[in-house]
Amino acid sequence: MNYDIIVIGGGIVGLATAYQLKEKLSDKYTIAVLEKENTLANHQTGHNSGVIHSGIYYKPNSYRAKLCVQGRRDLVQFAKKYNIPHDICGKVIVARDKSEIPYLETIYQRGIENQIEGLTLLNGEQIKEYEPHCVGVKAIHVACTGIINFKAVAEKYAEIFSAKGGVVLLNEKVKNFERKTEHTIIDTDKNTYTAKYIIACGGLQSDRLALLYGLKPLTRIVGFRGEYYELVNKEKVKNLIYPVPNPKFPWLGVHFTRMINGEVECGPNAVFAFKREGYTKTAFSWKDTLDALQFKGFRKLTTKHFSYGVKEQWRSLSKKAFLKSLQGLIPSLTIQDIHPGRAGVRALAVNPDGTIADDFIFEHADNAIHVLNAPSPAATASLAIGDTISQMAIEKFTLV
Repeated sequence: MNYDIIVIGGGIVGLATAYQLKEKLSDKYTIAVLEKENTLANHQTGHNSGVIHSGIYYKPNSYRAKLCVQGRRDLVQFAKKYNIPHDICGKVIVARDKSEIPYLETIYQRGIENQIEGLTLLNGEQIKEYEPHCVGVKAIHVACTGIINFKAVAEKYAEIFSAKGGVVLLNEKVKNFERKTEHTIIDTDKNTYTAKYIIACGGLQSDRLALLYGLKPLTRIVGFRGEYYELVNKEKVKNLIYPVPNPKFPWLGVHFTRMINGEVECGPNAVFAFKREGYTKTAFSWKDTLDALQFKGFRKLTTKHFSYGVKEQWRSLSKKAFLKSLQGLIPSLTIQDIHPGRAGVRALAVNPDGTIADDFIFEHADNAIHVLNAPSPAATASLAIGDTISQMAIEKFTLV
């Protein structure tokens, strides 16, 4: 029950971090991963849309931009090395009318600054060469975007980590930390562990782990559920079709994604999740709901964007409303072309002023590192994030 390093969280970020630590430190330190569920990658990773993002959207020189670009390239090499099915199929980002062209061009310039390879501007006719059923006035073709199963990637990280002497422990929900001078005692709902160093990658529970440890994070996690429809007539989408996103929000708008299994998903929307790890419309948790409502940042966020939230809730309830948003990209879609699919919950880090944290956040305190915000493209960037955190740990903890 005694380890040099304990990584809390068996999602793709936690497992990538454990994998990178083991790669760097070999057998010099004992390392374990604690995961509260009975399987790995059960939440955000396991409900991911499977897109290998290019890095085109993110603010130049931000963590998200730099780590997405590097992480994407590392991920593709990793997938090739370990025969994980993937496809660098490319995608189009489509301006549906002239009003969206200025921001489309801003995204293109960001892509150039972020050194994204394979970017091409398309006119309305050229869009149809890539997506015959898509209608728009201008687009960016992003050749380096791809698709993969991120749960399979996370499981491979765990497999390699374990083969090299790392320990993965399931069904271990952290309940308490007792901080000592040279180590920390971790109580789970089953056992007690001792670690010299802790790296918390809690995803949807990251703020709670930080509070439990004694930190006072400015941001709080609010869950937003994204619901998908499945496309019945899969021939209408060749690869990936995205709209120009609304720059006020952290999501990319409802889009079409060909999955690695051949299915095509449409979505997601973004509605408040009354349970952080609830994937149905009726999932509810008093604790999660009250935590959100009592946080002034969430109240400011909802007040500022009330009309947008109402529209998203209506789109959740109305198949016709959801279809209408999809028809902005493919006008020929009919109600018979889509049927309800799965859902995921995204951990949105909200600031006290009601703004949304737009970059990865890592906080170091004593003998711990907490990942307080790791939104999309964290799965794509996972190897680069793991490399960054492991290097941070080596420096902060003076590991040699």
